[in-house]
Amino acid sequence: MAKLLSCVLGPRLYKIYRERDSERARSGAPETPASVTAPPPSSWDTYYQPRALEKHADSILALASVFWSISYYSSPFAFFYLYRKGYLSLSKVVPFSHYAGTLLLLLAGVACLRGVGRWTNPQYRQFITILEATHRNQSAENKRQLASYNFDFRSWPVDFHWEEPSSRKESRGGPSRRGVALLRPEPLHRGTADTLLNRAKKLPCQITSYLVAHTLGRRMLYPGSVYLLQKALMPVLLQGQARLVEECDGRRAKLLACDGNEIDTMFVDRRGTAEPQGQKLVICCEGNAGFYEVGCVSTPLEAGYSVLGWNHPGFAGSTGVPFPQNEANAMDVVVQFAVHRLGFQPQDIILYAWSIGGFTATWAAMSYPDISAVILDASFDDLVPLALKVMPDSCRGLVTRTVRQHLNLNNAEQLCRYQGPVLLIRRTKDEIITTTAPEDIMSNRGNDLLLKLLQHRYPHVMAEEGLQVVRQWLEASSQLEEASIYSRWEVEEDWCLSVLRSYQAEHGPDFPWSVGEDMSARERQQLALFLAQKHLHNFEATHCTPLPVQHFQMPWHL
Repeated sequence: MAKLLSCVLGPRLYKIYRERDSERARSGAPETPASVTAPPPSSWDTYYQPRALEKHADSILALASVFWSISYYSSPFAFFYLYRKGYLSLSKVVPFSHYAGTLLLLLAGVACLRGVGRWTNPQYRQFITILEATHRNQSAENKRQLASYNFDFRSWPVDFHWEEPSSRKESRGGPSRRGVALLRPEPLHRGTADTLLNRAKKLPCQITSYLVAHTLGRRMLYPGSVYLLQKALMPVLLQGQARLVEECDGRRAKLLACDGNEIDTMFVDRRGTAEPQGQKLVICCEGNAGFYEVGCVSTPLEAGYSVLGWNHPGFAGSTGVPFPQNEANAMDVVVQFAVHRLGFQPQDIILYAWSIGGFTATWAAMSYPDISAVILDASFDDLVPLALKVMPDSCRGLVTRTVRQHLNLNNAEQLCRYQGPVLLIRRTKDEIITTTAPEDIMSNRGNDLLLKLLQHRYPHVMAEEGLQVVRQWLEASSQLEEASIYSRWEVEEDWCLSVLRSYQAEHGPDFPWSVGEDMSARERQQLALFLAQKHLHNFEATHCTPLPVQHFQMPWHL
């Protein structure tokens, strides 16, 4: 009877993975008493096949879930319509509550029938036995057997806790349950006395900003967190996860962040291969509708690196909602997991981000300064100009206030606090992070990210003359035009390198540098062009085109 109840309340099982020869060899050790016999080889290489009763009950419950999601998103309009029609009176609400209660009872009955269908299926009974054994005892053997199944991630046991590193428990400067530290925007009206009257005046605007950010704003910014989109992408995500596990020997793990969110991760270890780059770990930060199952992890994987992918809060197996604070909390536990559980030193970690993933990558670079390098592909400097692009001019003040207070993705500000090597990849046909048209390459916000970084690191080189020539170089829409501008200014790379190395040897590596103070205007322009070309590479493609492996290069450093 206990097993039947477990089947009723258990998670949905999607797939049983193929068993690899290497796993068979590793599992030759004697089993512990708490471990359970692994699935027979004949059950591998197929999606889990539910019996008819379970299959039909699952379909009914999935349909009910979709209807509930649609009802949730349309509820404000539905309540407004019902109020206008007078349907929210007590005489109308009571019968409706009776109908709703009857429907809930019917759905509970369907869930029980699904449990009976699972109970009659040996594959599911075997799975639920392994899952329960793993929750009781997270031994290596039990976790190895559980990794053979793909199921609803909410039931996956936690593999790593944000407080697990001993340094976190002893330190008072680490993150608290309220979250890690973020750079806060300056007040919009500095110097104004924060009196009770001023607070009262601001209250309606603050309430409006909060409502916009937590309803429409967050879903526009992170469409991948919308349940209906995830439901539509589920088959693709399952296929991508199967490829990572079966072909790349990926290991899935659940991390618990300091805010209580559970973060879904996938690690592919290449340290045992002959390729030297396998000793380096690339942590991948996906875009606003990207998932590690089908996202940018494929590029560093193809290049031979060890890779750690993770999903934003609210994406696929990760819980929560993707606000900046939650994003930074998630990134923090991912880095801690890489260092304290996977065994990579910060000097062996590379941050690779695509699009909006630049926020978490630059936060990690700022917070963990020993990280080896940062690669930002199709990213931007600040969210406000891109938000204003898609909203009416009449909402300009509301949009700016909402972004600054609740959705402040200040990539450039965070990146300027990192001292290590940086590579920016600008897509010359990008239709997402341009503020006018994709053909207007100067409206690409990647340009602003480069300029802010160079102006912070080399303020004297990037004075008026240097800034002007770099803008001219950024206007080039092809490699031929770039080379033409570069040669026109007669940039001598050997001279530039010698100047920079001499300054570094005398003053140390920490930015900002005062190099260029006593140079001529011509020399500053040459050095500015050299630095721009080293920090930004062009890729002739649109925003969502996968990055070819030949464009995945380590950033330049002295």
